[in-house]
Amino acid sequence: MYRINDTVKDFSTMAFHQGDLKKIDFSESSGKWRIIFFYPADFTFVCPTELGEMADYYDRFVDEGAEVLSVSTDTEFVHMAWHEASPTIAKIRFPMLADPSGKISRDFGVYLEESGIALRGTFIIDPDGVLKAMEVHDLDIGRSAREVLRKLQAAKFSASHGQVCPASWEPGDDGMVPGKDLVGKI
Repeated sequence: MYRINDTVKDFSTMAFHQGDLKKIDFSESSGKWRIIFFYPADFTFVCPTELGEMADYYDRFVDEGAEVLSVSTDTEFVHMAWHEASPTIAKIRFPMLADPSGKISRDFGVYLEESGIALRGTFIIDPDGVLKAMEVHDLDIGRSAREVLRKLQAAKFSASHGQVCPASWEPGDDGMVPGKDLVGKI
């Protein structure tokens, strides 16, 4: 199971992407920030709200130099059927990775053995493949694409400025220099 600052190893899996069924290698997007977005299953209730919102924010992620990869334990064929059946899912332009064996989900620590599905896990990975942020939710709790974008922006700011981001940091806010900005304030 990956932990913060671990390097994510390359993996390959089938996916539905831009109307095609194809093999996707994680390394194809190396050099970019990556958001891996696990969700329980296609044709469910909360999942289309999350994936639809990620689709709405997709251009903003791309503008930040990031690629979004969604993952569920469904096959690429189920992803394609869902894409064709749902106007919300039809908006998706990022790869929808298939993980029917659960291997990728297990590697990221989100796989539920008893049901064969993944928890809602979000992982932000830097251009070198290093895991910088992760958040895992129970099945009943949906995520915010806006908050994922903010966390990506904070990770990028920290990496490029050598500063840390205080609570609720937003782009344009000041960062903090570790040690210097806290002296006398604790």
